[in-house]
Amino acid sequence: MMSRQRRQRASLWVQAAMLALAPCAMSQPVVARTSAPEQAAPQQQRMNVLFLIADDLNTRTSATGFKPVQTPNLDRLAKRSVNFANAYSQYPWCGPSRASFLTGRRPDTTGVWDLKTKFRDNLPGVVTLPQYFRQNGYFTGRVGKIYHQGVPGDIGTSGPDDTPSWDRVVNPAGRDKINERDGRMTILNPHPSGRLGSALAFLADEGTDEEQTDGKVASETIAMLKEHRDGPFFIAAGFYRPHVPEVAPKKYFDMYPLDKVKFEPEDPAALAKVLPASYGLVGFQNLDLTVDQQRSFVRAYYAATSFMDAQVGRVLDALKPLGLDRNTIIIFTSDHGFLLGEHGQWEKQMLFEGSVKVPLIINMPGAKGNRRVSRKMVELVDLYPTIAEIAGLPKPDGLEGDSLKPLLDNPASKAWTQPAYSQVQGGRSVRVARWRYTEWEKGRLGAELYDEDRDPGETRNLAADPRYAHIVQRLKAMLPEASPGPRYGVGGAE
Repeated sequence: MMSRQRRQRASLWVQAAMLALAPCAMSQPVVARTSAPEQAAPQQQRMNVLFLIADDLNTRTSATGFKPVQTPNLDRLAKRSVNFANAYSQYPWCGPSRASFLTGRRPDTTGVWDLKTKFRDNLPGVVTLPQYFRQNGYFTGRVGKIYHQGVPGDIGTSGPDDTPSWDRVVNPAGRDKINERDGRMTILNPHPSGRLGSALAFLADEGTDEEQTDGKVASETIAMLKEHRDGPFFIAAGFYRPHVPEVAPKKYFDMYPLDKVKFEPEDPAALAKVLPASYGLVGFQNLDLTVDQQRSFVRAYYAATSFMDAQVGRVLDALKPLGLDRNTIIIFTSDHGFLLGEHGQWEKQMLFEGSVKVPLIINMPGAKGNRRVSRKMVELVDLYPTIAEIAGLPKPDGLEGDSLKPLLDNPASKAWTQPAYSQVQGGRSVRVARWRYTEWEKGRLGAELYDEDRDPGETRNLAADPRYAHIVQRLKAMLPEASPGPRYGVGGAE
């Protein structure tokens, strides 16, 4: 959906809102250099870009106000940046999401709805976000997972990378690859495919942070920053945690004593009455796990999150000694969320808040909105036009998001009324300030409406309540047409 269409649909929401007011072995990193940039603009003194992304990170971080999880490094970044409290993935699955925000196009345009399709099969001439900076005279480097990689299978390799995007790539592999090979994981529910990257698996490991793959991602990113400190650069660091298997040094597990981890499974019978549309398709995914097993995995997810946060902290700490703290734009986000038992579901590919909502922190040196929280609805597809604009580059043609620059100046701007869209195969969802509305197979398999102010847990489906028919009507009109992609189905793959 184009930005103009998005604004038109947003105006419909304003009407609705007014009505609503009434009621491998551990190895050295694999390094590769790509071909020369397609075109090189003269280098000038420009802002650098440091793009940091976690894998499968939901908004359970202390930086978003979720105190049980300790993320002190994201906290300190958020406190000096614009912290977006309502940021959404366009597709809660690694491959489709990353293809979307790295091309600046929505999934219906990229045609990527799975982990196999490459966006260049459908858009061979598209200029990606890092490629655009490369064309404009920036050094572009990747460390770890930026485009989709299978985890843990592709760790240490480039996987289905995009060669035109990078001058240099580094593919670290740490001791977690040894653990994968030697079968040391605790696996709570083996996936039928046998893929470790689809199972609820974890390991409280020995050794140091720097021996793990994410520790190596941080180390190699710091080395790349040192090498290119004179800039301009676009350096992207992709951390693999907290994607399953949840592997982190034992000290991070010790931060979360099992008896202190709060977890209570939701009642399947009650949820089945409230949410028949989506549950009729996917069923419950925790029936074979005891409450203690589920709690153990929640603990492991928290541990892996804190471990990832520590590696982000190492990268942030390197900026000031290199003289890069005042001339580097920093972006931190995730590709999508991750359900931890909400609605009886685990992992992703659902259209609930826990699956589609992501942390997003943008630090632009000197931005008027720094040190504030923005509660406006924003999308990952907005990143491409945002980063291009704040780096001083013209907006490329064909982008389907909107620059967040106005919110970096004024995080509470009343002029920003855009909704956020998310989708899965067969499901479409729109999120506005108060409501989330979802349709399955254009409504043939049901619809869901949640009042996010009064019911943030999304436990009361109001779609069939005649008192909210006017809200349903307005939000339904905002949904884009369904794509010709395959029907909805949870693949659960890496």
